[in-house]
Amino acid sequence: MSANSFDARSTLQVGDESYEIFRLDKVEGSARLPYSLKVLLENLLRTEDGANITADHIRALGGWDSQAQPSQEIQFTPARVIMQDFTGVPCVVDLATMREAVKELGGDPAKINPLAPAELVIDHSVIADKFGTNDAFAQNVELEYGRNKERYQFLRWGQTAFDEFKVVPPGTGIVHQVNIEHLARTVMVRGGQAYPDTLVGTDSHTTMVNGLGVLGWGVGGIEAEAAMLGQPVSMLIPRVVGFKLTGELKPGTTATDLVLTITEMLRKHGVVGKFVEFYGEGVAATSLANRATIGNMSPEFGSTAAIFPIDDETLNYLRLTGRSDQQVALVEAYAKEQGLWLDPAAEPDFSEKLELDLSTVVPSIAGPKRPQDRIVLADAATQFAQDVRNYVSDAEEDEAGKESFPASDAPAVSNGVPSKPTQVTAPDGSTYEIDHGAVTVAAITSCTNTSNPYVMVAAALVAKKAVEKGLTRKPWVKTTLAPGSKVVTDYFDKAGLTPYLDKVGFNLVGYGCTTCIGNSGPLPDEVSKAVNEADLAVTSVLSGNRNFEGRINPDVKMNYLASPPLVVAYAIAGSMKVNITTDALGTDQEGKPVFLKDIWPTEAEVNDVVANAIGEDMFNKSYQDVFAGDAQWQALPVPTGNTFEWDPESTYVRKPPYFEGLTMDPAPVEDIVGARVLAKLGDSVTTDHISPAGAIKADTPAGKYLTEHGVERRDFNSYGSRRGNHEVMIRGTFANIRLRNQIAPGTEGGFTRDFTQDGGPVSFIYDASQNYQAAGIPLVILAGKEYGSGSSRDWAAKGTALLGVKAVIAESYERIHRSNLIGMGVLPLQFPEGASALSLGLTGEETFDITGVTALNEGGIPETVKVKAGEVEFDAKVRIDTPGEADYYRNGGIMQYVLRSLIRK
Repeated sequence: MSANSFDARSTLQVGDESYEIFRLDKVEGSARLPYSLKVLLENLLRTEDGANITADHIRALGGWDSQAQPSQEIQFTPARVIMQDFTGVPCVVDLATMREAVKELGGDPAKINPLAPAELVIDHSVIADKFGTNDAFAQNVELEYGRNKERYQFLRWGQTAFDEFKVVPPGTGIVHQVNIEHLARTVMVRGGQAYPDTLVGTDSHTTMVNGLGVLGWGVGGIEAEAAMLGQPVSMLIPRVVGFKLTGELKPGTTATDLVLTITEMLRKHGVVGKFVEFYGEGVAATSLANRATIGNMSPEFGSTAAIFPIDDETLNYLRLTGRSDQQVALVEAYAKEQGLWLDPAAEPDFSEKLELDLSTVVPSIAGPKRPQDRIVLADAATQFAQDVRNYVSDAEEDEAGKESFPASDAPAVSNGVPSKPTQVTAPDGSTYEIDHGAVTVAAITSCTNTSNPYVMVAAALVAKKAVEKGLTRKPWVKTTLAPGSKVVTDYFDKAGLTPYLDKVGFNLVGYGCTTCIGNSGPLPDEVSKAVNEADLAVTSVLSGNRNFEGRINPDVKMNYLASPPLVVAYAIAGSMKVNITTDALGTDQEGKPVFLKDIWPTEAEVNDVVANAIGEDMFNKSYQDVFAGDAQWQALPVPTGNTFEWDPESTYVRKPPYFEGLTMDPAPVEDIVGARVLAKLGDSVTTDHISPAGAIKADTPAGKYLTEHGVERRDFNSYGSRRGNHEVMIRGTFANIRLRNQIAPGTEGGFTRDFTQDGGPVSFIYDASQNYQAAGIPLVILAGKEYGSGSSRDWAAKGTALLGVKAVIAESYERIHRSNLIGMGVLPLQFPEGASALSLGLTGEETFDITGVTALNEGGIPETVKVKAGEVEFDAKVRIDTPGEADYYRNGGIMQYVLRSLIRK
């Protein structure tokens, strides 16, 4: 029950239903707040308990100073939690482990139960092994169940053992698209109350639901577990960046072009840790699908959320996707009653402002390794010619400046571009040449675009027009279609477009997040062999949101984000050396050149298909029994009991060591003395560099572990699928093939120097960590700017902690990873302003003493601690930002804190 200090409790009548609400207009100053802060204000009013959430917190939010730096801590209680299986499986593993820990401490294991609705969508496990055939989807699903049976059985146990926990089975769709199409409420109804739908999710692209007016963002699995167990999310009232949209997109531009433009603008402006909120007359002209596409890219520009208010477009989408008439009526009535309805002319109080005229957006792609590196499409071939020099040998680069190389199969090769034409023999005996820049992966995948019918239909129409001209993909291109929900293939079928996609090679490979997370599957053997033997800098083009190094495919060095229709076009062109705005993509049946403009659909053609092929009935059919699953899911044997029976032979699901030796009272925090550097890293090290992801190689510590446990190499599966086994995950932490550890120069991948051995020989990071821990030596990580950007991967923090790392010292952090480090008991520190490991002369070979940490035992948070590294001394800023985070750190982590709190209740 709310303390209701502001007398805000009221009633809202909608049709025959009556709901309890908490009125925002009872708080002075609420009317001028941005939409996102109004949602937070309602959250505080409804959950005010006089202790964690007080009238002073509510007054502070009502009196928000838009220009102040964040300093006021509040406790946000999300209405629900959403997970995908990569990050969700460890959550359920941890909950199962917590039940046992509670039992061992004499408590009731049933207390460990989600207190907020928690929904998990299995979408990250399908791998695009098979492609280009009509049975590719069926084969990939079969392989998925074969690889993941143990995990799926475990999740089915969780669905029966935990209240308020539901699982959307495999082969259904991508979590974020399932969220906006079915799971999102926009306005929640629970216990007779109506209130804004809010959430945290174990995937950074949870923000896609911001397009539907739902406030939520990605957190690590560690924070999500706490939220499921009723713990509020501790946060500072953020700065809110108002992003004004005016005008309309020009024909020929897509939602992808828009989001890449916005991503570039916001990365340049700097929005890490801030909310972004869209306003202005251009919002009304932005379709819900495009809003969701923009919201999805929030992690790429670094904001916590990127939200749109509720309006008629929101209601139309809710109706289209099969929400009930009463629910739609409630959303409209509630939003208008609470001042959450979009007024295109209004200009709330914002901390900072940007503006974009939608008519200025031009066709674009982004790459070759960061989503914010936008390239105007017309300049893409020229930019590639410059960027490829970073991916070839020095000798090749030198030669490229001296002479022009002969063209390969690509229609155009610019003079002076490094070139190494390499012959490939296909299984049917035919031959062709590939070169640097060859597009070896063309994937319509990921939540960014597959939720958006306009770009998906545009892609299918490009395929149709290409087929009619006699064009198809180049033989070296692996082409895949992995939609975000079954609705997509339903409207392709209804519009008669599926056969054309199939003929260009874009056969359905699965409903899930494939290529964008590294589940692209292997390249054809002959292509992979040629690429590796010639060391070619080949490329991928995907309609995704992430293109970090080493993420998409181990054979592919350069990755480009593009709209779905451009993915099809590049599959036909076959090379990034082709200027697809001016060069021919191929020739028609009469030998005439075919250009992109010849196969690009008009806006009217796209809109006609969308209007006639998509209806409410499709959504109702797809989601009528979404939690039941297919025959394979239902046939899985389900363990019983409220504690899980761990299989000691399992290589997928193992009981983690987080609670071993746990006592009711935490030990005092200690200074870190005699520490060694495990890794010294540069700028923009992402969670993809830190957290295990992608394929498991046989000669790595993780591969050796699996081999020792009787797993055949063909059954290794991906790191993501084995996230429930800490033994595999520790061995894969910091093992990304593109990681450059500066204390092991000349190496790439999971290598360091082991100073427990004479001379500090180069060693696998895992092996060195084991030696350091056996010797009782704590470890630190040194890093540059934007440490931990990218996906909200809890294993980036869990693996760091289990490797024995006690502190990270970086120039700056991305929000989620910094929070997750604290959640695992790792101390995040920051170099003094303007300083770095380089400027301080740190080599990584020093021994580190970090003192002043013990001040945390006194209840406060020290501003800085003393760091002595060899002869170098400096004051490092303590990046424990809130009292709540300090409590987690004192307890050794968030899970230990929550467990102790629940037992004491």
